[in-house]
Amino acid sequence: MADTTVEKRRTTAAEPAWRAHGTARRSTHTLRLRVSAALVGVTVLAVLLVPPLVQLDQQAVDLAAKLRPPTWAHPFGTDDVGRDLLLRCVYGLRVSLLVGVVAALTATVIGTAVGATAGALGGWADRAVMRLVDTLSSVPHLLLGVFIVAMFRPGVWPVVISVALTHWLSTARIVRAEVLSLRSRPFIDAAVSGGASRWRMTVRHLLPAVLPQAGLAAVLMVPHAMWHESALSFLGLGLPTHTASLGTLIQGARGSLLAGQWWPTLFPGIFLIVPTLAVAGLAGVWRERINPRRRSELML
Repeated sequence: MADTTVEKRRTTAAEPAWRAHGTARRSTHTLRLRVSAALVGVTVLAVLLVPPLVQLDQQAVDLAAKLRPPTWAHPFGTDDVGRDLLLRCVYGLRVSLLVGVVAALTATVIGTAVGATAGALGGWADRAVMRLVDTLSSVPHLLLGVFIVAMFRPGVWPVVISVALTHWLSTARIVRAEVLSLRSRPFIDAAVSGGASRWRMTVRHLLPAVLPQAGLAAVLMVPHAMWHESALSFLGLGLPTHTASLGTLIQGARGSLLAGQWWPTLFPGIFLIVPTLAVAGLAGVWRERINPRRRSELML
């Protein structure tokens, strides 16, 4: 009886600490969601509103105003030929977001189709597909991307194709794992017992169940694709140098950085890092909601 009383007292004493921990975690969760959503909103508004509101030509050259530090007239300063860096960064972010979103969606569609097919078929087909995925995964993404984009002339769509063809592998693994897990569920057994074909079972039951994981993979892939576009453009293999993207802006500012002008490199870097952190924060909240018991990171 005494042991039971002591145990109850310990449990009662531990409850406030447990509740405080849960409240603090929910508060941190809410703060991260709000900050990430605000940053994403600011990014979208900047891409949509700044170009029509700012009555400046982003390609306008003014050699008399080259490499000026940030001022009221040019909040981000000017580049090495006098172009306004704020406008250039916004246009660069627009191009990088276009590449990231289109490449992420394309890679997600490919990965979902391959992963769902492999998981649904099983047997030798599953083993053959996964060996192909393992083989392609053994090659670094950037190296394979350089090889693909080098076969085309510099432009937006070669970069999109390069990023999409090198980033569907992780999505295929995730979707295959989910399909294999779902195949052992009772509702799948009931569908098979009811005479559903393998194709119908995959389209009607398996694919809708894996769409949240595939959507999460697509969201997480957007900033990753933006970084790969920036890396390819920085190496001179992505977009043409006259096209404003975050990678070409950073690549063109290397000489200015060595000469002591920091702003042509700093602001494009901020425009690349902030959306990445914002999208990662939103994706983390999404991951916890669709699968609260699994805290593992999706390695894309």
